[in-house]
Amino acid sequence: MPSAKRPAPPRWLCWLTPSLADLLFVAAFLSLTVGSFSPRLLGDSSIGWHIRNGERMLATHTLTRVDPFSSLMQGRPWYAWEWLYDLAAGKVHAAMGLNGIVLGTAGLVALTFALVFGWASQRGVLAALLLLPFAMGASTIHLLARPHVISWLLAVLWFRQLDIYEGGGDKKRLLWMPPLMLLWVNLHGGFLLGFVLLGLFLMSAGAQWLRAGREEKAVLRNRVTWLSGTFALCGLASFVNPFGYHLHVHVYHYLSDRWLMGHIEEFQSPDFHGLAQRCFVGLLLLAFFALAVRREELRFSHLLVLLFAVFSGLYASRNLPVASLLLVLLIAPVLSEALVAGPVSALLHSWLARLRGFDTRMLALQRNLRGHLWPTLAVAVMGFACLHQGKLGSNTWVNAHFDPRHLPVGAVDYLQARGAYETVLSLDTWGGYLIYRRDPLGKVYVDDRHDLYGAEFLRNYLKIIRGAPDWKSTLDQTRVPLVLISPGSTLDNLLRATPGWAVVYADDAAVLFEKKEK
Repeated sequence: MPSAKRPAPPRWLCWLTPSLADLLFVAAFLSLTVGSFSPRLLGDSSIGWHIRNGERMLATHTLTRVDPFSSLMQGRPWYAWEWLYDLAAGKVHAAMGLNGIVLGTAGLVALTFALVFGWASQRGVLAALLLLPFAMGASTIHLLARPHVISWLLAVLWFRQLDIYEGGGDKKRLLWMPPLMLLWVNLHGGFLLGFVLLGLFLMSAGAQWLRAGREEKAVLRNRVTWLSGTFALCGLASFVNPFGYHLHVHVYHYLSDRWLMGHIEEFQSPDFHGLAQRCFVGLLLLAFFALAVRREELRFSHLLVLLFAVFSGLYASRNLPVASLLLVLLIAPVLSEALVAGPVSALLHSWLARLRGFDTRMLALQRNLRGHLWPTLAVAVMGFACLHQGKLGSNTWVNAHFDPRHLPVGAVDYLQARGAYETVLSLDTWGGYLIYRRDPLGKVYVDDRHDLYGAEFLRNYLKIIRGAPDWKSTLDQTRVPLVLISPGSTLDNLLRATPGWAVVYADDAAVLFEKKEK
């Protein structure tokens, strides 16, 4: 007798019950706002100059086109290509402080992970559950409150639209891409990734058209036409930014500067002794396994994107998060298909049959749960807390702050109390924090806007920091009265032995030197 069909759950229950993607969002969101990962988001000080630039634009109602933060670069042209993010950061900071910055970043990251899991689990839940933790682990290498997290989200949205279209979806999906590019180009320099992905799908369609028979050529020619038109429209949309085509020229010169790419840490190849890098290697091994088992399930466009993801992840550490997310979207369906249809031995048949049954039931359940009530509540509650200094009742739940163990918090407190607003030469990675604390009266010598300073300037900066043979003469040429450096560093030891320089403040995070007048 055939078994009776199980009745569908009530609609209200589907709205109240969280899906696995909802649970993933809530867990990631809370861990980044009130949990153990929350300090990591402010582990980089770049957000400081993003906030202050946004506040300047909000106050003056004009776009920042020249540098306002550096004593040496002040007044020089500055391509603030992330101006739209800066505006949002300035507005959020004015309403919620650093708590709001952490809240917004946590929401973007959690949404990205939840969407990737939801899309990766459409053929099976188990494969997505296996792969996503590796991608999340790899993403911790760049898990910071900076505009690049928007590119994480936009990259997976962009890939998803192209993937659905190529799989037979409505070509109207492509019409969303030029507006999305218009937004992307004004938020982050990662908009170039959109053109790479679109170009790979276009190459795939063109290659298939050249090899296709007469009956398939018409369909593939239409696909090539639509993708080519979309590429052209996205190209035009990318010029709709405050700097026009000059932005593209500037980004090209920046990314093609071999000295900068070789000396900026996040553009260097990953060191595979770290946890994040090992997670990426684990993802690569799972990808190779999936290809070995079910390589026929991978479309040519997917193969091109996979090769690009592997190359980009191995090329630069900052690419690991996006590369990992793309690998999950590519490999999860292949592994799911291997679980459902792959050959098994008699010994494993019973065990795999149970896994397949569980996977099928979980997949059917997930398709009915679409309410997203719990993620909405989590964001609403944390947003309410951030609007009230991070408090819910009398308890402080969100307390975002820069870590005084890794940033010169105490040294800047000393400078502020002394009323010292002279230019400070510090680590470029500390520049954003100095701007956040001391702008507009205090200027920095350097910060991490490396495209603004250029290779020649940064060479001299590294001579000083690393104690090159001519470090003293190079430092004297800067005429800076204050140097802020890590304790125990080369420059710390050199300045302690150099007449005319004296320590005026020191703690476990930083040492502040002042040049004494003769």
